[in-house]
Amino acid sequence: MFLIRRQSQNHQENDSSYRETKLSELRAALGPLSGRRMKYCTDACLRRYLEARNWNVDKAKKMMDESLKWRSTYKPEEIRWAEVAHEGETGKVSRANFHDRLGRTVLILRPGMQNTASAEDNIRHLVYLLENAILNLSEGQEQMSWLIDFTGLSLNTNVSVKTARDIIHILQNHYPERLAIAFLYNPPRIFQAFWRAVKLFLDPKTAQKVKFVYPNNKDSVELMKSLFDLENLPSELGGKATLKYDHEEFSRLMAQDDVKTAKFWGLDEKLFNPIKKGHSGAEVAPEPVSVQPVVS
Repeated sequence: MFLIRRQSQNHQENDSSYRETKLSELRAALGPLSGRRMKYCTDACLRRYLEARNWNVDKAKKMMDESLKWRSTYKPEEIRWAEVAHEGETGKVSRANFHDRLGRTVLILRPGMQNTASAEDNIRHLVYLLENAILNLSEGQEQMSWLIDFTGLSLNTNVSVKTARDIIHILQNHYPERLAIAFLYNPPRIFQAFWRAVKLFLDPKTAQKVKFVYPNNKDSVELMKSLFDLENLPSELGGKATLKYDHEEFSRLMAQDDVKTAKFWGLDEKLFNPIKKGHSGAEVAPEPVSVQPVVS
């Protein structure tokens, strides 16, 4: 027993040492960093890219280079709620007001509430909320959970396979190891063909994180209970709470978070012009806030 315990301990120490070595190699390969790149490339961030590429430094560096290039052109940290609020009027994607049992931020997606036809704006809206979810992660937490409610889904509200493919590309390549688990709750039959097409673009590791949940399936319901407090979980997702999206209230919350985002990245919030009250949320005066370095 002692020998087994010693071997297990040595394995953990060696594994930790191996990963720290790989981390140092990746940081050296990236070379000198400054500005937002230095802010982005934390040790935790590098570890996620290494994990996504099975700790292969060359592959992780290539992935990071592509992400840094994408971030320099797409500028996700500069997106403000005022730019995407029209996409969120129905609450098709929102940050939940509760965490899962592990303290992870929860995004609620309701594809049946699709309200616009612009693929570009849909993606920009989701990217904004990914960044916002990361901003609101608990200290020491790197991943988020997704709850997908299919209530109201129809052929008219379903996103195209191309848009889904573009979203998957961004999530897998520029937000590696950010998704902990995604629950697809009671998807209708029309979703099956869509899923078969979309699954082709999913990395096997990502696909394993996608769980189909049906209210009459005991095992899937128990899995939901293990990760969520039923008192917090909306009834549409098998819980006891009411899922009520208030666009004005959510907009005020996002406007406040925009101030935190600008502060974290060292951006001048005066450069951004939020839409006036009544359309997509109230303006808020910048107030002193403390922000934890939890960005991806």
